[in-house]
Formats: sequence, C-alpha cells, structure tokens
Amino acid sequence: MKDEEEIIFDNEDEESNPAALIKKLREKVKKLEEKSQEYLTGWQKERADGVNLRKRLEEEKREFAKFAKEDIATEIIPVLDSFESAFKNKEAWEKVDKNWRQGVEYIHSQLVNVLSNHGISIISPLGEQFDPQRDEAIENVPIENPKDNHKILEVVSVGYKLQDKIIRPPKVKVAELK
Repeated sequence: MKDEEEIIFDNEDEESNPAALIKKLREKVKKLEEKSQEYLTGWQKERADGVNLRKRLEEEKREFAKFAKEDIATEIIPVLDSFESAFKNKEAWEKVDKNWRQGVEYIHSQLVNVLSNHGISIISPLGEQFDPQRDEAIENVPIENPKDNHKILEVVSVGYKLQDKIIRPPKVKVAELK
C-alpha cells in the first residue's frame, strides 16, 4: 500500500537514535491523520450533498404533482360549470325526471369530492365582503344600506383553489353604496 512507506532517515545516527525514530513516526502519524481527516471531510461533504439532492428531488416531485393537479383541475372546471348551468335553470331542471336529476346531482358531487380529495376546493363567497385578492367583480350593484356596502350579492360563477393558490377567482356581483 502507498501509506505503508518505509521511514527514511537522513543518516545512520538518526536510524540508531530512538528519539529520531519517534520524531519520524510522529511526523508520519500526523501526515496520515491529516490525510484521514481530508478523506473524512470529503466523505461528509459528499454525503451531505447526497442528502440535499434527495430533498431537492422530493420537493421538485411534490411541485410537479401539484402542477399536474392544477392542469387536470383547469380541464375539469368547465365540466363543473356545465353542471352548475344546468342546476341554475330551475324551470328546465324541475321538468327532468326526478331519478335522472338525482343521478346527475350524484355524479356532480362525486366529481367535486374527487377534486376535494386532491386539495382543490370551491370558492363561493356569497354574503362575504368583496376581496379583490380573491374575487373578480363583474358588476357593481347600487344599494342604499351602508352595512351591505362591498358585500357579495351574487356569485355568477364559483371559483376554485388548489391548497392556498387560486386557480380561478369567483366572478361576483358586489353591492356598492349609492
């Protein structure tokens, strides 16, 4: 092995002198300890880099899954809008066979539950204060009662959010004091 080098003395007196031998051995031990520490430091650094890489890959994987859910949700939202449109037309909806209506309503609730299980929720702020960070006002409705100023009077179309990120803001009509 390379580390098992022979100890070389400069002259014969050093070779027969135990103190010189001890000095040379201590120098050799010191060099080997330094080399050992260098290897240990390098190994620890590589190990920490590996741990950090795994953490970064896991975070990227979670982010990718989150964005994939957002993509799927944005494709499903128009389907939910179609359900909502059908439900809003009360006159036509009431004319449909009751069993068929219940079946369609059940399918709608299943779809909403699947989205909910994946962290996607409906935003329907009816009666709440208008929040420009969350809501999209499509109309201001004049009112006379000051306590209702800036309240949401109607949700024209519900919004959706994934965890805390708004995918689509709710479209609302807002009360505005004359």
